[in-house]
Amino acid sequence: MHQGLRLDHDPGRGRYALWHGSTYVGFIGYQREGDLVTLQHTIVNEEFGRRGYARALVTLVLDQLRTEGVRIVSECTYIDGYLDRYPEYKDLLATQA
Repeated sequence: MHQGLRLDHDPGRGRYALWHGSTYVGFIGYQREGDLVTLQHTIVNEEFGRRGYARALVTLVLDQLRTEGVRIVSECTYIDGYLDRYPEYKDLLATQA
Protein backbone atom coordinates (compact mmCIF):
# COMPACT_ATOMS: atom_id res chain seq x y z
CA MET A 1 0.00 0.00 0.00
CA HIS A 2 1.11 3.59 -0.54
CA GLN A 3 3.13 5.24 2.22
CA GLY A 4 1.98 8.52 3.74
CA LEU A 5 -1.76 7.95 3.32
CA ARG A 6 -4.26 9.37 5.78
CA LEU A 7 -7.97 8.64 6.04
CA ASP A 8 -10.17 11.46 7.36
CA HIS A 9 -13.76 10.87 8.39
CA ASP A 10 -16.32 13.66 7.96
CA PRO A 11 -19.61 12.28 9.30
CA GLY A 12 -21.38 15.59 8.68
CA ARG A 13 -20.79 15.24 4.94
CA GLY A 14 -20.99 11.45 4.88
CA ARG A 15 -17.46 11.04 3.55
CA TYR A 16 -14.22 9.23 4.15
CA ALA A 17 -11.47 11.25 2.45
CA LEU A 18 -8.05 9.95 1.45
CA TRP A 19 -4.99 12.18 1.63
CA HIS A 20 -1.45 11.49 0.44
CA GLY A 21 0.56 13.78 2.67
CA SER A 22 -1.08 17.18 2.21
CA THR A 23 -2.63 16.25 -1.16
CA TYR A 24 -6.32 15.34 -1.41
CA VAL A 25 -6.75 12.09 -3.35
CA GLY A 26 -10.46 11.26 -3.23
CA PHE A 27 -13.34 10.03 -1.11
CA ILE A 28 -16.00 7.44 -0.48
CA GLY A 29 -19.49 8.81 0.09
CA TYR A 30 -21.77 6.97 2.46
CA GLN A 31 -24.99 7.09 4.43
CA ARG A 32 -25.26 5.58 7.89
CA GLU A 33 -28.35 4.38 9.71
CA GLY A 34 -27.44 2.81 13.05
CA ASP A 35 -25.12 -0.13 12.40
CA LEU A 36 -25.76 -0.15 8.65
CA VAL A 37 -23.50 1.84 6.31
CA THR A 38 -24.44 2.26 2.65
CA LEU A 39 -21.34 2.95 0.56
CA GLN A 40 -22.58 5.10 -2.30
CA HIS A 41 -19.62 5.98 -4.51
CA THR A 42 -15.83 6.02 -4.71
CA ILE A 43 -14.30 9.10 -6.32
CA VAL A 44 -10.54 9.48 -6.91
CA ASN A 45 -9.04 12.54 -8.57
CA GLU A 46 -8.05 11.79 -12.14
CA GLU A 47 -4.34 12.38 -11.52
CA PHE A 48 -4.36 9.47 -9.05
CA GLY A 49 -6.35 7.10 -11.26
CA ARG A 50 -5.10 3.62 -12.08
CA ARG A 51 -2.34 3.83 -9.45
CA GLY A 52 -3.94 1.83 -6.64
CA TYR A 53 -5.32 4.74 -4.65
CA ALA A 54 -8.96 3.68 -4.99
CA ARG A 55 -8.04 0.22 -3.74
CA ALA A 56 -6.14 1.75 -0.82
CA LEU A 57 -9.10 4.01 0.00
CA VAL A 58 -11.60 1.15 0.01
CA THR A 59 -9.27 -1.04 2.09
CA LEU A 60 -8.81 1.67 4.72
CA VAL A 61 -12.54 2.40 4.90
CA LEU A 62 -13.54 -1.26 5.14
CA ASP A 63 -10.92 -1.87 7.82
CA GLN A 64 -12.28 1.12 9.77
CA LEU A 65 -15.87 -0.07 9.42
CA ARG A 66 -14.86 -3.56 10.55
CA THR A 67 -13.38 -2.13 13.76
CA GLU A 68 -16.69 -0.32 14.36
CA GLY A 69 -18.60 -3.59 14.02
CA VAL A 70 -21.03 -2.33 11.38
CA ARG A 71 -22.48 -3.98 8.27
CA ILE A 72 -22.32 -2.50 4.79
CA VAL A 73 -24.46 -2.24 1.70
CA SER A 74 -22.67 -1.32 -1.52
CA GLU A 75 -24.22 0.92 -4.17
CA CYS A 76 -20.79 1.43 -5.79
CA THR A 77 -19.60 -0.66 -8.73
CA TYR A 78 -15.96 -0.16 -7.74
CA ILE A 79 -16.61 -1.50 -4.24
CA ASP A 80 -18.61 -4.41 -5.71
CA GLY A 81 -15.59 -5.32 -7.84
CA TYR A 82 -13.28 -4.90 -4.86
CA LEU A 83 -15.37 -7.33 -2.82
CA ASP A 84 -15.17 -9.86 -5.66
CA ARG A 85 -11.36 -9.53 -5.70
CA TYR A 86 -11.00 -9.52 -1.90
CA PRO A 87 -13.68 -11.88 -0.56
CA GLU A 88 -12.22 -11.66 2.96
CA TYR A 89 -14.25 -8.44 3.29
CA LYS A 90 -17.58 -9.98 2.24
CA ASP A 91 -18.38 -10.77 5.87
CA LEU A 92 -19.11 -7.04 6.24
CA LEU A 93 -22.05 -7.25 3.84
CA ALA A 94 -25.47 -6.87 5.43
CA THR A 95 -26.80 -9.55 3.09
CA GLN A 96 -24.33 -11.87 1.46
CA ALA A 97 -25.14 -12.82 -2.11
